Amino acid sequence: MPASAAQSPFRIVHTVCSHDCPDSCGVLVTVDDRGRAVKVQGDPSHPVTQGFLCGKVAKYLDRVYAPDRILYPLKRRPDAEKGPRRRGSELEAFERVSWDEALNGIAARLRETAERYGPESILPYSYAGTIGQLGYGSMDRRFFHRLGASQLDRTICAEAGGQGWKLVYGQKLGIPTEDFKLAKLIVAWGGNIHGNNVHLWPMVEQARRNGARLIVIDPYRTRTAALADWHIAIRPGTDAALALGMMHVIFREGLEDRGYLEAMAHGAEQLYGRVREYTPQRVANWTGMTPGEVEQLAREYATTKPAALRLNYGVQRAENGGTAVRAIIMLPALTGAWKHRGGGAQLSTSGAFEFDEDALRRPDLAKNSPLGRLARVVNMSQLGEALTELGQKDWHQGPAVHALFVYNSNPGAVAPNHNAVVRGLKRADLFTVVHDLFFTDTTDYADYVLPAITFLEQTEIQGAYGHYFVQLSQQAIEPLGESRSNVWLFGQLAQRMGFAEECFRDTPEEMIRQALRIGADGHSANPQMEHVTLEELETKGHVPLAFHREPEAKPFQPFESGSLPTPSGKIEFYSETLAAKGLDPLPAFVAPAESRWSARAKDYPLEFLSRKNDNYMNSTFGNLEGHRKMEARLNQGLEMHPLDAETRGLSEGDTVRVFNDRGCIRLTMKINGDLPAGVVAGRLDWAKFSPDAVNVNALTSERVTDLGAGATFYSTLVEVKKEPEQ
Repeated sequence: MPASAAQSPFRIVHTVCSHDCPDSCGVLVTVDDRGRAVKVQGDPSHPVTQGFLCGKVAKYLDRVYAPDRILYPLKRRPDAEKGPRRRGSELEAFERVSWDEALNGIAARLRETAERYGPESILPYSYAGTIGQLGYGSMDRRFFHRLGASQLDRTICAEAGGQGWKLVYGQKLGIPTEDFKLAKLIVAWGGNIHGNNVHLWPMVEQARRNGARLIVIDPYRTRTAALADWHIAIRPGTDAALALGMMHVIFREGLEDRGYLEAMAHGAEQLYGRVREYTPQRVANWTGMTPGEVEQLAREYATTKPAALRLNYGVQRAENGGTAVRAIIMLPALTGAWKHRGGGAQLSTSGAFEFDEDALRRPDLAKNSPLGRLARVVNMSQLGEALTELGQKDWHQGPAVHALFVYNSNPGAVAPNHNAVVRGLKRADLFTVVHDLFFTDTTDYADYVLPAITFLEQTEIQGAYGHYFVQLSQQAIEPLGESRSNVWLFGQLAQRMGFAEECFRDTPEEMIRQALRIGADGHSANPQMEHVTLEELETKGHVPLAFHREPEAKPFQPFESGSLPTPSGKIEFYSETLAAKGLDPLPAFVAPAESRWSARAKDYPLEFLSRKNDNYMNSTFGNLEGHRKMEARLNQGLEMHPLDAETRGLSEGDTVRVFNDRGCIRLTMKINGDLPAGVVAGRLDWAKFSPDAVNVNALTSERVTDLGAGATFYSTLVEVKKEPEQ
């Protein structure tokens, strides 16, 4: 090593961004001799990260060293009421306590709650604030299994689409991200690649330089749609109708791949019988397209080889979202797109990563709980109902919720039916603990607030849902202040609850070995990871799964041939699983209960899109001034088609009330002719930044999707009126 390098005051540490994004980027962190991170950059050796970071994480040190970051445990003052608080005033409601005082107090209250109401009256609430294996689900699940607390059905983001995919293919696999550059047609269906899957974008651009076309199907003109060769702004919730209409044209014109169907598919004849009724004219009436556009899309998709579909989870956030995903992902099977490298589809690659989740989460500990079994399951997409009505309905099977433990999530902002959630959080008899980095919409209602860490401050193991690389994230800096990881927190709580099982003392390093099932030979025993060693991960940071080790010599083409993990062993157009349950085994379009075709539209005639901000990650980053300034440049407000504005006598810049029978928000009018008529859009933000302490989820419902019981954010009807001048 040169003398200058040996004397350098800096070291570079390989970490992995653990935020909820398909890219799961390798991140190089430069740390100075004081132990302070001074730079973050994308790992140039990572085939997907390719040396650059998204705009959110490129400014990540603003988050790590934010002046308002919570750095020590807090307890609500006895005289401080639960409720929304003005930003910057949150500390007035809390007093600093030691970790010992906080942990002992929380353990005592959980013990008291379990003894008085039963352990199922305790509800953990978490999602993908971190998607690392340890942070997402390990020591926390051990703790709640052993306690006997209610289990959480984590449906809010991806469950409907995930179930839809597995009904057709059996396993969540897809085109390798690097192979999109080989496609001649790329269809981004409900996927804002440029906004929230940015490391796929260079592959799209390379494909376009080689002559490919990009088609975007999305009701909203996203960043990606604005850059497309053809943007199809269909009406919300009509995706299944469009996919079925495309199949009608493909079958009618003989564009299906009969050889592939015979070898790989189950139920093609039944599907043909179903789609005959989905004529281009009928589909046009639902989607807002013309019949000619439906036919043009079907022909271009079926005749271009290879054709790649990038489907994202926005599609499945309508009431028939699971079926919509099923229908869309049948298209590459119908046309034989999987036979061509660069052809097929991608929703998630997560099915390829078979970490040993049972070893991490230990569901067997439930037998040691007071229940002696696994506890009841509560749907996170119905938190408002769980906090206000659970225990009052026979079908909920169990006691009301009397303790809520929130981590990796901010339900006060992101959960549907915001007003119901807030009514529940304000209950005087609800004991609430929140583990987070900042004062959020949820901490405003907490009894204890505990300081969490960033991905720079811990060691983690991680897969991805947008590529095929296992990654090790090494700790770059010491935790700031008294912030602590999920692993440490729940291990400490378990010991204070008197849980004697040795697993509650496992270290992160031991748990990583458990997740990888590291054997005596030093290699992982997990499927597709048998070549993986900790030594190689420590050296390289990322290691491809076995089938992706030689992408040029042996390219991975999922579903090209072979048997599938479905009941028939084939791609299922006709679902044997659904048929066995007495459900419709074939996809069909059913208009959402909240749509322009429903009776409810008489009072609330506008379909509302509760969009995500381009510069936040759900609610994460929403408190940081730099990110808020980037987002403010987009001139947020209520976006409305000119015809809808004219009908209501509204003009650009008006303050308007957007409302339904669940709630109301006030926004500034913004005319947007790119939206379909009858559709309005607003963006998710923290409620505490609103003068009324509400956000767009005051309008969304707790109705769930057809598959997976997921959230239906995009099946929402509203009306809009001008706010009277004061």
